[in-house]
Amino acid sequence: MLDFRLKVFQSVARNLSFTKASNELFITQPAITRHIKELESEFEVKLFDRIGNKITLTQAGTILLSYTDHIFTLHNELKFELSQLKGTFKGELRLGASTTIAQYVIPAVLAKFHERFPDVKLTLINGNTENIEQCLLKNDIDMGIVEGKPSNADIRYSTFLNDELLVFTSAQNNAFAQTITNEEFLKLPLVLRERGSGTLEIIEETILNRHISPKQLCVLMFLGSTEAIKSFIKTGQGVGIVSRFAIEHELSAGIFKLLQTPFTFHRQFYFISTKGPEPMGHSKLFLSFLCKYYNL
Repeated sequence: MLDFRLKVFQSVARNLSFTKASNELFITQPAITRHIKELESEFEVKLFDRIGNKITLTQAGTILLSYTDHIFTLHNELKFELSQLKGTFKGELRLGASTTIAQYVIPAVLAKFHERFPDVKLTLINGNTENIEQCLLKNDIDMGIVEGKPSNADIRYSTFLNDELLVFTSAQNNAFAQTITNEEFLKLPLVLRERGSGTLEIIEETILNRHISPKQLCVLMFLGSTEAIKSFIKTGQGVGIVSRFAIEHELSAGIFKLLQTPFTFHRQFYFISTKGPEPMGHSKLFLSFLCKYYNL
């Protein structure tokens, strides 16, 4: 059994709040304070600086958090290895995925994985590619799946699926020709994903390769999710550019229609993990399951 005080410390350190840690762990705030004081007494160091209502990690606290994260990772891998000896798979797997992947690509896989390995506790967070990469580096997740180009030297990127971004509008919108020229493309009232998203990165890179500046685009607005873009386009206004996975249903149902443009927006989805040894334990199990699901 791991020292519960380390779990308490990890929660306080990640949230930088005794109150949030209390809510997260379902114990009282005085109990949180007592556990932290016991650790500080045992190691004879100060773990947090307190300024008013705010706390920050001391240098000793930062070191302890690094080791605590590593201890819990090893503990999870140990549980996985021992459970295999009994023919079972137990433990926890923390996943992160960029928005498009989390919403449209892996939900069905997660359901199948849970059906096959019901004792593996799955958690999934989603955000744009930049958010998920930062979650990985902060050890908030065990592995991630993102869109966009590899850009962080501290992260291992492994190819997953190919994707294409499609230019589309409402099926009821007759303001645009079915085939769009270069000049007409620059006049389209575009509704695009926000800064930091892999989708926007690919769009801008593609047009830059055709010697067109992103500043030349007629961007109506930037929205924080693909679903927000789809909902806006359904009003009959604007033109969106999103993953083919995101609008397959609406295209089949005749809700959206595609516009043919001079550009093709191709990208790759990637598995991401921290640099070092190859993913082990539950991460390796999930990767293998996902690859088999997509016949990779």
